[in-house]
Amino acid sequence: MARGNGGENDAADRNGIQVIARAASILRELNTARDGLSLAELASRLGLARSTVQRIVKALSDEQLLTPTSRHARVRLGPLLVLLGANAKLDVIELVRPIMQKLSAKLGETVDLSVLQGTSALFVDQVTGNNRLSAVSKPGQLFPLHSTANGKALLASVEGDEWRALLPARLPTDTENTITSIDSLESEIDEIRKRRLAFDLEEHTLGVCAIGAWFADPTGRSYAISVPVPSVRFADTLDLRNAVLAAQREIAAAMHSSDPTP
Repeated sequence: MARGNGGENDAADRNGIQVIARAASILRELNTARDGLSLAELASRLGLARSTVQRIVKALSDEQLLTPTSRHARVRLGPLLVLLGANAKLDVIELVRPIMQKLSAKLGETVDLSVLQGTSALFVDQVTGNNRLSAVSKPGQLFPLHSTANGKALLASVEGDEWRALLPARLPTDTENTITSIDSLESEIDEIRKRRLAFDLEEHTLGVCAIGAWFADPTGRSYAISVPVPSVRFADTLDLRNAVLAAQREIAAAMHSSDPTP
C-alpha cells in the first residue's frame, strides 16, 4: 500500500508541475501582448486544448495574476503582477547599487539606473558624483528613449526592430542635436548593439552628455546604467567607456548568479 500511495503522490506532483509550467507559459505569452489575448489565441500559440487554457486562466484570474480586458473577451496580466514586479525591481536596485557606487567613486561622476517603462525610461536609482559640477536628475522621472543614453540603450535591448513600436510617429526635438529621423536612429541603434554602449551628445539637454549600457534582470526586463557628464568633461571618453563596460559585465555576472533558474 505504501508503494501505491507513493506512486499516486508522484503522479500528482508531476501533474502539479505540469500545470505550473503551463501557467508560466501563459504568463510569458501575455507579457508580449499589450492588448491581451483570447483563450483561442492562447490555446493556438501554446498548442494546448482550449479547455485546459480556460481552467488555468480562471485559476490565475482568481489570484489576480490575470485580468479580463474589454476587447473581445481577452485577458491580460493582472494587478498582482504589478506588485510582484515592483518587488523584483527593488531587488535589482539592491543588487546593482554597490556596482553603481563603485563606478561613481572611480569616475567621480553621477551614475543612474533606469528601467524600460512602457515608452519611456524610468529613473529608479541614482548615485551622485563628487564633482562640484555634476549632472543630477531625480529618480522617479520619465525620460524619452530616443534622445538619452539610457533610453537608446534600452531601445537597443529590444529584439529586432520591435523598438520602433515604442516611439511616436514623429520624434520630439529636445535640442538642436536630437535625432529626429527614424532611419538615423536605426543606424544609431545598430552601432549601439555592436559596441554595447549608447551615447547622448547633448541630445536631451544642452551642456550634458551621457553614456549608457543595458542589461536584463533574470525575468528578461530591460534596465540601463548611465553616466551623465557635463559636456566640458566629455572630451576623452576612453576611460569612461571602459569603466561602464566593466560595470555592465559585473552587473550581468551578478544577475546570472542571482537567477533562480537552473
